[in-house]
Amino acid sequence: MDALDWMGSAMRAARAQLDVAAQNLANVSTDGYRRAAAHVSLTLTGLAVGSRSTDEQGAVRTTGRRFDLALLGPGSFRVGGATTRSGAFTRDRTGLLVDDRRRPLHGTHGPIRVSADAKVEADGTVRDHGRAVDRIPLPAGTHILAGALETSTVNAISETLSILTAQRSFETAQKTLLAVDATREKAANDIARIT
Repeated sequence: MDALDWMGSAMRAARAQLDVAAQNLANVSTDGYRRAAAHVSLTLTGLAVGSRSTDEQGAVRTTGRRFDLALLGPGSFRVGGATTRSGAFTRDRTGLLVDDRRRPLHGTHGPIRVSADAKVEADGTVRDHGRAVDRIPLPAGTHILAGALETSTVNAISETLSILTAQRSFETAQKTLLAVDATREKAANDIARIT
């Protein structure tokens, strides 16, 4: 692989690491957000960067609101056609439990519709006036804590340092690329002068 190609791949890898860290930093206060971790790998065509969400459990803060639900363990809530760990739900005017985007929370029987007196138990059972009306599906070993929310797992200082490191890596690769290019240009000019 050519030196210019290597430096180009190093610049792309640094840019990808910067994007991951910036996304994390943007979600430092998003409830239920799990920090994404960037990982660099060496391939035949240069450096490649991938990312994946970590499995860290976020801290839990008490809100006292009946339909704020924190997941303790793996898994996520099914809302509309998506999944989320953010458990800030409210009742809409029709009784559906919805998130801040108005997407309904789904139980095993579809969207969950309850009265204002309903409660969610640790195993995901939704009770309304003492009667089980639905259940939020949970993976084995996961529980729900009602009246609380899971906070983001992002550490702002760590992500800021990751951004600075990625910027420096990009600048170093860029300077090296310019130096290699200048050396090649000088060599080409010297050969032209000799002949």
